[in-house]
Amino acid sequence: MKPVFVFLFLLVGRILPPVFAQSSLSQQMRASAEAFFGSLSDEQKKEAYLAFDSDWRYDWNYTPRSRKGLPLKKMNEAQRKAAMHLLEVALSDAGKTKVNDIIALEYVLRQVEKRPENDTYRDPENYAFLVFGTPSPTQPWGWSVEGHHISLHFTLVGETIEFLPSFFGSNPALVLPGFIQEGKQVLKEEAEAAFTLLHSLTPAQLSKVVLSDRAPSDIVTTNTRRVMLEKREGLSWGDMTAPQQELFKKLLQVYFQRYHVTLKNQALKKLNQADLRSIVFCWMGDQEPVRGAGKGHYYRIHGPTFLIEYDNTQNNANHVHTVVRDLTNDWGEDLLKAHYEAGHRK
Repeated sequence: MKPVFVFLFLLVGRILPPVFAQSSLSQQMRASAEAFFGSLSDEQKKEAYLAFDSDWRYDWNYTPRSRKGLPLKKMNEAQRKAAMHLLEVALSDAGKTKVNDIIALEYVLRQVEKRPENDTYRDPENYAFLVFGTPSPTQPWGWSVEGHHISLHFTLVGETIEFLPSFFGSNPALVLPGFIQEGKQVLKEEAEAAFTLLHSLTPAQLSKVVLSDRAPSDIVTTNTRRVMLEKREGLSWGDMTAPQQELFKKLLQVYFQRYHVTLKNQALKKLNQADLRSIVFCWMGDQEPVRGAGKGHYYRIHGPTFLIEYDNTQNNANHVHTVVRDLTNDWGEDLLKAHYEAGHRK
């Protein structure tokens, strides 16, 4: 088997251009996007670029499909480093590890499904990068990276960055004995922190949290452009004990610690400014992490401004999907509205 391509972050290393030392995260992203785009040929630029107002900016999916953008397989080594450096800037070490490990699971799936080494359906090089608009210190622009079980989207206006929707998935959820990477569990924290919170609840609390003994077959909101889930169900933050609230905080941290500390703090600040007491936690399916036919579990964290979903039901409850959505500002819609309104006032 050829060397595992996905350890691209090892190629990128920890080397950052000196200018990044004193620059903001938005400046780092802009410089990285410019460096990536500048490394491409004219033909590659046509694949890697779309206008900022293109409807394709909202087209996202987490299946192994053909997609817009320039995939890693069409880049040389220097271009791959430049592309992956965008993720190096945007994510935390934990987030980069998750992305790296999710891509590496394509090799596991080739083995599980008895596919050849050059198979293009389970393909660790089919992760595509797109730049929307021209990277600018004042005008809106954005970028995305997407492939099987990874869909990340960034919208920038000036110094402000919005980074939702955001999808991380894992198939297998746990690599079973007999396969390469045996025992790997990429989204382990997302499961363990939720079960810890669930198992801390009293029977009375569980009666509010558990909506069904059967879990849905996928995240409820799927890959819609807008989230259509207005009703908040489950146990609210305000109805939890102080220790349970701490467990709830740890679960939230798992999702936001994937990102650069600037973005993580930005998200947590927004949560704290909202009504924490109205954030609810609900559960469906098995209350223990069991695999098998008909097994599986799902949970949802639903607040006034955000939504997190986790589902592990497919492939005999060994296939995880997670998504984080901003109910008011997915794709930076609030940010863009404010920007355009400010422009009209001038």
